[in-house]
Amino acid sequence: MLLIVLLFTSTLFACNSAENNEAQNNNTEEIQSIGQSGVQDDASQKNVVQVAVSSKDHTTLVTAIKAGELVDALSNAGPFTVFAPTNAAFENFLADNNFSGLADIPVDVLTQVLLNHVIAGEAFSTSLTTSYGSTLATKDGSGENLSIYIDTSNGVTLNGVSNVSVADVDASNGVIHIVDAVIGLPNIVNHAVANPNLTSLVGALTADGNTTFTGLLSTPGDFTVFAPTNDAFASFSTTNDINNVLANHVIAGTTAVSTSLSNAYVNTAATLNGTDTPLSMYINVDSGVSLNGASSVIAADIIATNGVIHVVDAVIDLPTIATFATTNSALSILVDALAYADTGSPTFPYIDTVSNPTAGPFTVFAPTNDAFVDLLGELEISALTDLTPAQVDTVLLYHIVGANVQSSQLQTGVVTTLGGDITADATAFTLTDPNDRVSNIITTLVDIQAANGVVHVIDKVILNN
Repeated sequence: MLLIVLLFTSTLFACNSAENNEAQNNNTEEIQSIGQSGVQDDASQKNVVQVAVSSKDHTTLVTAIKAGELVDALSNAGPFTVFAPTNAAFENFLADNNFSGLADIPVDVLTQVLLNHVIAGEAFSTSLTTSYGSTLATKDGSGENLSIYIDTSNGVTLNGVSNVSVADVDASNGVIHIVDAVIGLPNIVNHAVANPNLTSLVGALTADGNTTFTGLLSTPGDFTVFAPTNDAFASFSTTNDINNVLANHVIAGTTAVSTSLSNAYVNTAATLNGTDTPLSMYINVDSGVSLNGASSVIAADIIATNGVIHVVDAVIDLPTIATFATTNSALSILVDALAYADTGSPTFPYIDTVSNPTAGPFTVFAPTNDAFVDLLGELEISALTDLTPAQVDTVLLYHIVGANVQSSQLQTGVVTTLGGDITADATAFTLTDPNDRVSNIITTLVDIQAANGVVHVIDKVILNN
């Protein structure tokens, strides 16, 4: 799924009012060009726009700044760090994108491309490190600031496509670094390709000529991608469909930055056995951000034009019912009950079965911890271990259906569980056991879809006769 189509468009800077531009043009020949030919001693007294106007190698950039209506913005106090493409860089960019000139680029796009070359703050070359920064360009022109990947392992490279050829041209409101290519607006695939620590992910996405992922993730839209590192892939093995595993790292339809994440179940792009039913993912933010209890975010909020990447330290395999039961602390007593039943002679080994991605499918009505605590009071016992494993086995069977039944498929009437019949009310969203005890299906915790079945959380334990 992960893809990439580089929308390379222009570069940066801004300018003053029309009167200042005319004055700057009149002074152009009085100022020595920046670049290989050097910078005049008083260049640091000019702002970044004036320095650009002074350079014979950046006339296209100056034209772009004017067309993008950024003269005033880039002439203010700043400070800014500007990566300034040369005329040759613009020529290559226009040719590569089949533009006959800057006028072919929509003004709003040109503006964002230029802003994608500008970072707030003054960063001289000695302070640049291999890391992500934020440019002044924004997603959709109005959202989060786009990220830029600065690689200093061999010179300075930006988003894997543009190299600094001349560094540290000082200006009164910042610093300019001259670059040899226009830095296009990066989509998710662009960011993945640019980062050498994600080469295994890119290789997996494009294995055997597969372009499904790269096609999808380079299209406009909103995606949240949890991107495993090379080390994560090196320690990963699975018997599951690798394409579905990769899809399990993608949430479609939303750009979920780290500050918007909460303890919740979300749907991924992975599906149940080739159907249209999406698999779920459990996000926990109690201590950092963890996914399905097995993978943690180690670098967050890499913003692209079509979404966001969060780098993770482990590949997120397809979840099982056990995955969701063990990662949600509100279901810990259910896990204890399954394990306790296994100590006897259960109808089937619960933990092994719910942990097996090829078992089932099952529908599990999962009582909360509070539901189990209420049951202890109802039965006037202090712990589940006051019951025998066989008794707990019998109770658990009434919570399991031998089919994958999503909430939309639930029908009013008899529901046959592995333990016996209960009655469902699809309108009230309730389950009634043989003792006429009513369990409410918690509507915010339904359709938690695993590879071997679906979980619906309920507020009362179902009892047999």
